[in-house]
Amino acid sequence: MIIDCHCHAGAGDGLTGPWDTRAPLDKYMRRAARAGINCTVLLAAFHSDYRRANREVARIVASRPERFYAFAFVHAERDRGRIHSMVYEAVHRFGFIGIKVHRHDARITREICEVARAFRLPVLYDVMGEVSVCELLAQEYSDVNFIIPHLGSFADDWRAQSALIDHLARHPNIYTDTAGVRRFDLLEQAVKRAGAKKVLFGSDGPWLHPGVELAKIYALRLPDSEEALMLSRNFLRLISSIRRYPVRSTGVASRAPDGIGVSSEVHDPWAGEQFACC
Repeated sequence: MIIDCHCHAGAGDGLTGPWDTRAPLDKYMRRAARAGINCTVLLAAFHSDYRRANREVARIVASRPERFYAFAFVHAERDRGRIHSMVYEAVHRFGFIGIKVHRHDARITREICEVARAFRLPVLYDVMGEVSVCELLAQEYSDVNFIIPHLGSFADDWRAQSALIDHLARHPNIYTDTAGVRRFDLLEQAVKRAGAKKVLFGSDGPWLHPGVELAKIYALRLPDSEEALMLSRNFLRLISSIRRYPVRSTGVASRAPDGIGVSSEVHDPWAGEQFACC
């Protein structure tokens, strides 16, 4: 089984570049099929209204629920005070299985981390080279799993990527993905020092070719068991204990926030047979 844990989808509402304009999946899907990728985690493109963008991603997931997962994109500053309601809708109504945050928008906040803790969701946080935050995340939120994509820097920052390897090796809740990692020796070093159990396959599609990104995993020439960890098992473990209803400190499940209508047909990839959609 191969799961691409990092692919964007839907329309943005900007015109800065592809990342905030549009993330079409037509070419990606053909390329992924040829590469043997079974499932893909979808993330919205950059947007000024992530609630709206997440709902568009939810429609894409609903069109092929056997093929897609999704993470809820949130803006740490602009969505302050409503992160819980956004994530509740995404998880309970649409079956999303994680949170996406980008340093380009704003730095991650306690609000986001605490919501992730309440729902037991992994957080995909693009730190844009600011890998030192991993020390704080690991200490303050040791029960939340953080995936730091691109080995810490899509900009090919060797210093940042080298520093992230140390965090991967030392902190049980810090992970990375392989999307856009161009210095293969660093990827090899990350697996050697931290173990295959800390690295997930991701492509950053549709803008990067999933087959090309997948080839890096095979080039590592790992034992089958370790390769399987990177290709799917790590990801499945990270989403294995998600709560659809968050539990407050009192141990009482939270009810739906006001104003959110809960669909009777919830895409629930962890219900019944474990991860049967893939």
